[in-house]
Amino acid sequence: MQSQRPKNKLDFFPQQLRNDAPMKQLNLAFPASAENLAADEALLDWCEAGHGEETLLFWEPRATFVVVGYANKIATEVNVAACDAKKIPIFRRCSGGGTVVQMRGGLNYSLILRIAENTPTQNITAANKFIMEKNRTAIASLNAQPSTLNVSVRGHTDLCLGDVKFAGNSQRRRKNFLLFHGTLLLNCDLNLISELLLMPSLQPDYRASRPHSDFVTNLNLPAAKIKAALANEWNANEELKNPPLEEISQLAREKYSTHEWNFKF
Repeated sequence: MQSQRPKNKLDFFPQQLRNDAPMKQLNLAFPASAENLAADEALLDWCEAGHGEETLLFWEPRATFVVVGYANKIATEVNVAACDAKKIPIFRRCSGGGTVVQMRGGLNYSLILRIAENTPTQNITAANKFIMEKNRTAIASLNAQPSTLNVSVRGHTDLCLGDVKFAGNSQRRRKNFLLFHGTLLLNCDLNLISELLLMPSLQPDYRASRPHSDFVTNLNLPAAKIKAALANEWNANEELKNPPLEEISQLAREKYSTHEWNFKF
């Protein structure tokens, strides 16, 4: 006798990837920019080593700084002279993607998810689609009339209002866990993006060579509402009570605060 087939594709997924499976949530507010960047990698390594659980992390910038993707060449992506003139530091993150300006009015989130076969996290492309659709759903749910808040996924990992971007995202993978993180523009000084960044060397087709001023926008929603919507979508409402704070501080000192790392390309 054949066994009954699952009623839903989600029945194939491990509990951690099911919509009703609980995750942990962590809100951090490190005073040093390097520590906020280090937290993503430290949490990923902590989970990979078997000490942590799937987690949704939030942090909000306290100062203005530029962050390049892992493989970005600073001279190609950043207006270094403008950064120097304004004393804006430049950092490098552990994931790919393009360069961003972190500033007050922005919100950063990070997902640490388990990688498993026959699930949406099994490869980069499937994970991108799965995570971006859940995030899009979360943001769109904040409007009582979705037709007036046209949230779309463009260029694989951009969240847009129509074809104007308000969030960029990127991914880093280990053997058993992945990091997926992004920055949402909520109430930012968008002029800083044009001042501090050059036109990116790699652009999604939908950008159509538009300058920063025509390509990005603020979502104009409070951070608390965004965090609540994402936490609800990912079922991440229980606080992570034992984050690896010492590991975060050490990684910030030894890597993310160093010239060797930040200016390696």
